[in-house]
Amino acid sequence: MTLYLNTQTDLDRAIAMLVAADPRLTEVAKVAGMPALRRREPGFTGLAAIVCGQQLSTHAAAAIWKRVSDAFDPFHHDLIRAARPARLARLGLSAAKIKTLKALARELAAERLDLDTLGRQEADLAHGALTALHGIGPWTADIYLLFCLGHGDAWPGGDLAVQEAMRIGLNLDARPTPKQATALAERWRPWRGAAAHLWWAYYHAVKRREGILPDNTARTESKAVRSVRAGAPPVQARVKPTGKPHATQRGQRKK
Repeated sequence: MTLYLNTQTDLDRAIAMLVAADPRLTEVAKVAGMPALRRREPGFTGLAAIVCGQQLSTHAAAAIWKRVSDAFDPFHHDLIRAARPARLARLGLSAAKIKTLKALARELAAERLDLDTLGRQEADLAHGALTALHGIGPWTADIYLLFCLGHGDAWPGGDLAVQEAMRIGLNLDARPTPKQATALAERWRPWRGAAAHLWWAYYHAVKRREGILPDNTARTESKAVRSVRAGAPPVQARVKPTGKPHATQRGQRKK
C-alpha cells in the first residue's frame, strides 16, 4: 500500500513512527525539530521545474524557471514540444535540459506517460518508470515523487545533504554512498520520504547550531545549505568512494 505525505499532520505522524521504530533517530529528531512539509506542483510543470533547476543555485534555478514558465503560459507539454530549441536556449536552458524536456513532452503527447499516476505505484516501481525516461536520473525521479506527488516512501539516497546528515547522525566513519544510504534506509520503509525530510532538517540544524562539519567541506556544501534554508529541493550530487563530494553537471546522469 502506498502512503502519502499530503499534509503536515501526515509528516508529523510519520516522523513519530520512524522515531518509535528506530531509537537512533530520537536524538536526530530532537536536534532537527519537526521538519516542515514541502510540496510542489505535480505533473509536467513540477517535473520540468526540477529538470530546469538541476545543478544550479537556488537563485539561478528560480530565475531560469521564471523565464521559462512566463514564456509558456499556460505551461503545457505541447508548447514545449513545438518550441524551437534556440528559443529555449535563449531562456537559459542547456542543450541537455532542452533535450530532456522535449523527450518528456513527446512521451506525454503520445500518452505513453502519466506523471500523476506514478504516485499510486510502489516507490521502487515508480522510480524505475521515471529513470527509464531520457534525461531523468535517480535524484530527479526521487525528488519528483517526494515533493510533487507526496510519495511517503520516495528515498533520495544520492542527495549530498541527506548523506552528510546520516554520517553525523548515525556516527558513521564516512559519508555513505547512494547505495549505502539506500541500504541503511531499508529500516525506515514505508516512510523513507519522511526520513529524508528529517535528515534535511537535521543537516540544517547541525550546520547552523554546531558548525561541526570540517572546514574543507564547508564550501562544497554551502550550496546544499542554501537550498535547504530556502525550502527548495536539495542539491544533487554524487560522492566518490572516499566520501568526499564532487560536483557534476548531472549529479545522477543516466548511463
